[in-house]
Amino acid sequence: MISNHETRLYLAAHPVAYPLVRLLARLGPVVRVPGLGVVVNDAAVARAVLTDDRFRKDGPGSPGDLWTPVLGPSVLLNMEGEAHLALRRKLAPLFAPASVDPLVRDVLNEPLADLSRRLADGETVDLVDSMRLMAGAVIGRLIGLEEVGEKAARELFADGERVVSMVSLRSRRLADRQVAVARAVLDRIGDIASAAYHRGGETTVMGRMRSLGLSEAEARGAAGAFFLTGTETVATFVPRLVALLHDHGTSEFDLDTAIDEAMRFTTPTPVMLRSVAAPGRVGRVQVRPGDRVVIVTHNCARAYGPFDPARKHPAEVRHLWFGAGPHFCIGYPLAQAEIRAVAEVVLRHRPRIVARRAARRVLIPTYAQLWIAHAR
Repeated sequence: MISNHETRLYLAAHPVAYPLVRLLARLGPVVRVPGLGVVVNDAAVARAVLTDDRFRKDGPGSPGDLWTPVLGPSVLLNMEGEAHLALRRKLAPLFAPASVDPLVRDVLNEPLADLSRRLADGETVDLVDSMRLMAGAVIGRLIGLEEVGEKAARELFADGERVVSMVSLRSRRLADRQVAVARAVLDRIGDIASAAYHRGGETTVMGRMRSLGLSEAEARGAAGAFFLTGTETVATFVPRLVALLHDHGTSEFDLDTAIDEAMRFTTPTPVMLRSVAAPGRVGRVQVRPGDRVVIVTHNCARAYGPFDPARKHPAEVRHLWFGAGPHFCIGYPLAQAEIRAVAEVVLRHRPRIVARRAARRVLIPTYAQLWIAHAR
């Protein structure tokens, strides 16, 4: 049943691309596919690529092709080398657990209390809608809003969804019209970030960026990158986590282990791209500068079997969906804090699924609705 529900989510999101992605897994650990690139289906090889500076995020066929026209050349999503490491060092203290845990608790205290009350009162709750609200609230605080009401939170999430929805598994570049729409959204985000940056102080992440010596341009770029990557991942994952645990039928598990395993099974970043900067090999396949490497994270992770909330991950696959090496997701502690905060509250009610519906034509497979109620 678990596999069936998850397969439906992927087919609803990518009815053509997903079967092709799964077909690629049968071709071997590394294979060159004309028109696509060098495809990696093996976790150990994927980690080797992600930790090798010959494979970059700023060359042809890399994420830089997608996001540089929107965000500019100097954000973590498309930087390499010393400049990338220097910016990452400046930002890292803002995303340490000691910084993000209290931020998440403060932002989500009231929404989670309301969610818990509704479940305890016997209401049927759409967890997808609740996650949109909470993810929007957290990202709003992160980019500089000191108070994020429900209307603002929903608008922020909708804006982020609008930009991310422009990208598909096959996207190499955004069209000019898409770039214009994305820039309009991210200019608004940048204006919020700039206002918080100029206010300064320790009450907002942007203000703290200023005190750490980041420029206004760096703060604006960081806000845009966090906005793009920090809404969909958590909002789409938590309903799938709850559904997986419900469908598995177990009530005894370690939450952190179950979250890691659900991340493996759902693979929130199903594909990662790199551009080859110097001759070498990927597995047994020889590559040359300008080649595109397509790491099919989903295939790498799914090779370890069906969902098992007690599974301990081997080193080669651990947290692979957040990257590896110098580009390991800097927002990982924030995502974990959000996921754990919501999961602890929801799972306390031993939720049963009343109804569910898959989201169609979205980048990250997820539920359009997941109605849950307290188990009686």
